[in-house]
Amino acid sequence: MIAYFSMFGQYLPRLLEGLRLTMVIAICGILIAVVLGIIICILSISGKSVLVKAANLYITIIRGIPLMILALFLYFGVIKNALPLLVSASLILGLNASAYMAEIFRAGIQAIDYGQMEAARSLGLSYMQTMRKIILPQAVKIMIPSLMNQFITSLKDTAILSAISVNELTMCAKTIIARNYKAFEIYSYAAIIYIIIITALTLLSRRVEQRLSYDKR
Repeated sequence: MIAYFSMFGQYLPRLLEGLRLTMVIAICGILIAVVLGIIICILSISGKSVLVKAANLYITIIRGIPLMILALFLYFGVIKNALPLLVSASLILGLNASAYMAEIFRAGIQAIDYGQMEAARSLGLSYMQTMRKIILPQAVKIMIPSLMNQFITSLKDTAILSAISVNELTMCAKTIIARNYKAFEIYSYAAIIYIIIITALTLLSRRVEQRLSYDKR
C-alpha cells in the first residue's frame, strides 16, 4: 500500500498536467456547444418548417453518432492537419455536446408558460425583446442544473479524445503505462483524479440546484 501511494506521488504531476488539458478542452468545448446549441435551439422553435426540420436532423445525426466515431471521422477525415490538435478536440467535443445543449435550451424555453409571450407581445414588445427580458431570464434558472450536468458529461467524454492522440488525462495515463507496464496502478490513479473532480462538480451542481429551488419559494 505504501508503494502504491508512493508511486501515485511520483506520477501525480504528469497526470495533473493531463488534467489541466482535460479541463481546458472541456471548458472550450462547452462554450462552443453553448453557442451552437443556442443557434440550433432558435431554429428548432422558429416555427418555420424548413428550419425546424434542419435543426431536428442535426440533433438526430449528432446524437446518433458515438463520440469515438465522430472524433475519428472529423479529425482524420475532415479536419486532418488544418487546425491545431487542441482546437480540433474542442470543436469535436463542442459539436457533440451542442445537440444536447440545443435540447436543454429548447426544453427550458418551452417550460415557460406561453401566455407570458402573448402578454408581452400584446404590450408592444418584439419577439426578441420578449425572449431577452422575460422568457430567457426564467428559462436560465431552469436550465442551469442541466447545463452543469452536461459539462460533467463532456468532461468525462474528453477521455475518448485520446483516440486522436489528445494528451489529456487518459492519454497521459496510457503514455506512462507504455513505459512502466503498470496498467492497474496508473489507471486507478487516473480514476481517482476523475472521481475527485466529478464529485466536486456534482456537489456544486446540487448546491446550485438547491439554491435555485430555494429562490423559487
